[in-house]
Formats: sequence, structure tokens, C-alpha cells
Amino acid sequence: MNRKPVELICPAGNLPALRTAVDNGADAVYIGFRNNTNARNFPGLNFSRDEAVKGIEYARQAGKKVFLALNTYPVPQRWKEAADSIDIAAAIGADALILADLSLLEYASSTYPGLRLHLSVQGSATNRNAIAFYREKFGIQRVVLPRVLSLGQVARLVQTAGVEIEVFGYGGLCVMAEGRCSLSSYVTAESPNSAGVCSPAHAVRWQETASGTDSYLNGVLINTFSTDEAASYPTICKGRFMVNGTIYHAIEEPTCLNLLEILPEIARAGITAIKVEGRQRSRAYVATVTRILRAALDACHQDPDVFSAKAEWINQLNQLAEGNCHTLGAYHRPWQ
Repeated sequence: MNRKPVELICPAGNLPALRTAVDNGADAVYIGFRNNTNARNFPGLNFSRDEAVKGIEYARQAGKKVFLALNTYPVPQRWKEAADSIDIAAAIGADALILADLSLLEYASSTYPGLRLHLSVQGSATNRNAIAFYREKFGIQRVVLPRVLSLGQVARLVQTAGVEIEVFGYGGLCVMAEGRCSLSSYVTAESPNSAGVCSPAHAVRWQETASGTDSYLNGVLINTFSTDEAASYPTICKGRFMVNGTIYHAIEEPTCLNLLEILPEIARAGITAIKVEGRQRSRAYVATVTRILRAALDACHQDPDVFSAKAEWINQLNQLAEGNCHTLGAYHRPWQ
């Protein structure tokens, strides 16, 4: 292929996970600081300044990049924390900032004009005019697209956006406007958009029963699992509810996005990068997903016309997936 290889962007919730992603073939790793500025603000996750410095050094030695996610919307009393985090990211040499909030985009672009800016998926830019606004006002060089567009729509944006296009290639899905969850806020009184946590750990409770396990979020029963059923982390959108006398996943089935089977179409569309969701996931998850996607992307780049996703790749990724199954999500909409 004459076009550039599709980049692989992988998550890291801590320094060991960053090293794992680099060692298994990630082109770039995205991380967050240990505060309210990123959308995966779970206890025990994320980076101090010193850890981020070590991570950047490790990645650079391998010729890889580190992107820093500052992708929440700070409330007034937390705006200084967010601005200070931009200062730190610039000082330690992050390769790019992933931002969504307009005030932070303005601060970063005016204070550090040489700093590379990516528009977060939290910005929910889904058309060329929205992307043009961020490009012209703040000089963004890449946009991470929400997972609501068909592959045809994404391909058209590649031709018209004037910036690099990054899409999610593997990981959890969200039925909200990319994490702007009103359901979680309603139940926990905390907003993922500002506090950075969907289903905060302090609100999660598990209760063993005679028939299995019940999961609660802030006292609200989310799911009941039988003894032979894998219990998932309680989130409202993937809970089971009684509707007209029937209990089922009324909002979203637990499943996982996986674009492995359409990598040639991704490459032909001119998409710059695919992103793996999961900074809250384990090193084993990071290692397996990164290794498989690296092998698949390399095989696809070498000869997209004969590329075929190996059954063993699909099986291994399904074992890590919610519900042990996968979907192409909105990307596969033949009618569009």
C-alpha cells in the first residue's frame, strides 16, 4: 500500500500498563493525570507528574508517543486544576493533548501554540462544520470521532475535515453522547463529564445471594447474576430492567466494539488511527488487545486485498469483551 499504516493508539491506566502497550506494539499510548481532568478517574488509576515523565521517556526510547487525555468539562472550582494540568503536560513534553472543553482548548492553544491538540470524543464532533470550528478556532490537528457514524460517513469526513481522523477500534460502547451520561448522574449525583467517573467505585456494592450475585449502584439494584454467570461492573446502561413484566437489557446489551474484520475498509478510507478503549482495564487486557491489533494492522497494511481476520484473534478478543461477543456497531450500516 502506498498510504501510511493505520496507527494503533492504546490505553494505559498506570505506568506498567504503558510499558506493556509499548512493548506489544502500540504506536501511541494515551494516559490521564490522577485528578478530575480525565474521564477515567478511578481510585488507583492514572499518573502523577513523575510517573508521566517516566512513561514519556520509556515511550520515546521505543520511538512511540504519549497522548494526555484532559477530556472532562471542569466546573468553576476545578478550572485551575485543569489549566495547571495543561501546564504540566506542556512542561513534560506530552506529544498531544486530548481535550473537549472549549475553555481548555482556548487556554492550551493560546498559551502553548506549538502544542499538538486532539479533539476528544467527548467533544462529539460528527460533521465537517463542527470539526472546522475546532480546527479554525483552536488549531486541532486530529479529531477522535464518536461511535455513532457509519463507515461511509467517516470516510466522507476524512475527505472534508482537513484534520487527521481517529476512530475507536476496540472496547466498550456508550449509548449516551460519548460519555455525557445523565443516567449515572441521576443515580450517583456525580457527573462523569466533570468528575470523570461513570459508576464511581464508592457507590458500587456487591451482595452474594443463594442464587448468585446482585450488583448495586448507590443502593439501586442494577443486575442479578446466577452462580455460573460472569458478573460485570454495574453501569446503568448495561443493567437489566423489568419492562412490561419481562427482565432484560432494556437499554444496551453487553457487547464490545471490534473492527478487526473491516480493517481493509478502515485503511482504504484514509483513517489515521484506531483507538482502543480501556484505561481502567488490566495489563493483561492491554497486552492481548495491543498484540493482536498490531499483528492484524501489520497484515492488513502488507496486503489489504487478501487480509482476513484470523479466528484465533476474534476468539481471544471475545474472551476479553463484555458479554464475550463483539459488534461493528454503527460502522456497519449498509443502508447509509
